[in-house]
Amino acid sequence: MIVKRFKSNIVAHLSYFIGSEGEAFVVDSERDCQVYLKVAQRENMQIKYIFETHRNEDFIIGSKELAHLSEAEIYHGPWPEFQYGKVLKDNQEFKIGNLKVTAIHTPGHTPGCVSYAVADLDSGTETVLVCTGDTLFVNDVGRTDFGGPAKRREWSTNLYNSIFNKLLPLGDQVILCPAHGAGSVCGSNIALREWSTLGLERLMNPLLQLSREEFLEHKVNEHHEYAPYFRMMEKYNVEGAPFVGAGKILKAMSPSELKKAMDEDAVVLDVRSPAAFGGAHIIGSYSIPLSILSFTGWFISADKPIVTILESESDLEVVSSLARIGYDNIVGYLGGGLASWYSAGYPLKACPHLIVASELKAWLDSGDECFLLDTRSKDEFEGGHIESATNIYLGHLQKRINDVPRRLPIVVICGSGNRASVATSILLRNGYEEVYNFLGAMRAWKKLGYPLTK
Repeated sequence: MIVKRFKSNIVAHLSYFIGSEGEAFVVDSERDCQVYLKVAQRENMQIKYIFETHRNEDFIIGSKELAHLSEAEIYHGPWPEFQYGKVLKDNQEFKIGNLKVTAIHTPGHTPGCVSYAVADLDSGTETVLVCTGDTLFVNDVGRTDFGGPAKRREWSTNLYNSIFNKLLPLGDQVILCPAHGAGSVCGSNIALREWSTLGLERLMNPLLQLSREEFLEHKVNEHHEYAPYFRMMEKYNVEGAPFVGAGKILKAMSPSELKKAMDEDAVVLDVRSPAAFGGAHIIGSYSIPLSILSFTGWFISADKPIVTILESESDLEVVSSLARIGYDNIVGYLGGGLASWYSAGYPLKACPHLIVASELKAWLDSGDECFLLDTRSKDEFEGGHIESATNIYLGHLQKRINDVPRRLPIVVICGSGNRASVATSILLRNGYEEVYNFLGAMRAWKKLGYPLTK
């Protein structure tokens, strides 16, 4: 038996290639599905089945294209009405090499969620691992808000029953294989540790320590954000997304070519670090560092042509990363980096200003006025923030831009400085001038022991 896990950093998506005796299956295929074919070829295995745990909301499923390339059969749950693949029955079994895979209906995150329990018949009939999708994570459980407020308690009740009545009884020894790791928006508190067992979760997962009513109360009142691009993911994942093949080869553009693209309404996406963007950037560009690239889905339309500014050509993963959330419209990147732009005589901007924790503390202690804009989530903000800060979640900033005063210097706060860089670029695009990105942000503020309020 072999188990290969693949991680897509843009939404912390985890997928799995599992095989035995020349046969294999894939769970929750990512869109650029060539990776599974390479493993199958290397291990001399045929991919027989592609199993989906649910209709994912935050990334494009690659099942349809992988089935086209491998001739594997696709299976998924009973909701929604997919336009491809076959619907699973509860407890339906599959034989793959010396593995037995049992599909278990585990509704809650959505009504159609399915988990896949895998037994290695070489060792016995007990389950050795289970792919849980968004039902159960390491240190967290799936969100239950996609059905709207009216469905929240029903879906939360289903989730509780799925975890406690269907998953945990599989046994403490069972390895947990969720569909997301830390950084995903599909859970509130997923641990950095990506491997766990059902036994560890039963003992350590804070939500599994709650009584049934406490669990339901927590899930019904939990706060999550819904990114605009999710609507496109839902459509693609029901219908099947356009194929991407081996992926696009991105064109290195000259400064004049990039300028022409901008004149023709292309959007400039700068994926360099916040410090690099603050040092100099092309006027009007968005700063969205690679580590939080999914925020592209909040601010840039998928039908707009995009040109990128990279730290180095090793950052060309931006193409495959954005394709995973439906952005197939990247037309090129600035060859030679920003140096080629200013060497050609084109203008740059050096704002936002950069500020660190000790400087901000001194500023606040001096009594000089500024507007502290905290762009973290509601839960993060309520967990501790700098006194007098105003919370506007990053994803809502554009539509709430008039809530940010123009007469004061703006200091933008997040967890470490990455989300703040996105926010500063949005403020600059809207005509704000005296904007400061707080590098290190709350992480540095807390480390230095500076005061917080709740």
